Amino acid sequence: MEWYAETARPFPWRTQPPDPYIVLLSEMMLQQTQASRVAALLPVFLESYPTIHHLAAATNGEIIRHWKGLGYNSRALRLRDAARAIVDEHQGLVPASVEELRALPGVGPYTSAAIACFAYNVYAVVLDVNVRRVYSRITRPQETTVDVEDDSVLYDVARTLIPQGAPSKWHHAVMDLGATICTSRSPQCSSCPLTEICPSSGIMRSAPRPKRSEPMFRGEPRRIWRGRVVEHLRHVGQRGITESALVKSILGVEASDEEREWLRALVTVLERDGVVSQRGRRISLAD
Repeated sequence: MEWYAETARPFPWRTQPPDPYIVLLSEMMLQQTQASRVAALLPVFLESYPTIHHLAAATNGEIIRHWKGLGYNSRALRLRDAARAIVDEHQGLVPASVEELRALPGVGPYTSAAIACFAYNVYAVVLDVNVRRVYSRITRPQETTVDVEDDSVLYDVARTLIPQGAPSKWHHAVMDLGATICTSRSPQCSSCPLTEICPSSGIMRSAPRPKRSEPMFRGEPRRIWRGRVVEHLRHVGQRGITESALVKSILGVEASDEEREWLRALVTVLERDGVVSQRGRRISLAD
């Protein structure tokens, strides 16, 4: 905690007192997006959606346009749906309890605990990738830099460590430690404030993180192609674009019949997810 007081990273969601709406936004954005990018884009997002009521009123197409650079567009729709539930069921106030937060659309166990902790200083176990790594390494000697303990073990460890009076500051401190010192590839054990009590300090051998398999097309992950389709539709406006023009723009004029069919299937999935809409022969971002 002393180390954090001297080295805390200045993020826009770490205000005193915390703003529950900004904490909600940041936690939803941080699920699969780097903190530095969220720190840069969150203030821009707030210009369009300064209150939860503005966010709740956004259409699919509007929220997706303003989500540029923040990862999977489906997360933007879940965030907007959570805002609508908060306006309809909680008078526009972000709930303080983990249970009420967990009941919101798109809010899972981790996000509900994080929002409650960081917005309201609720005592809750918050386990992100950085916290898991720190807890694992101080629990017992880890052989490699990718080894982590099971969550069942880490929950018990967390409950013995989290200070009752400062769970929010504690979790910010551990997250910063994992992100800047106790890193996944090159931990700086000599600079760590826990080095004298950490059984893993200086003994771990480097190991690459296992790669997750994901659907590929033309040598690139499907998520990249999803992003390209959405990015193109951002620029064509609500009038949309024909399927043939979209195929030409995304795949090129030499696309095979099989590749065209693959793109059609991808657009169908995006439509099912509420990201795009198809009206007749034209495709656009969803309303």
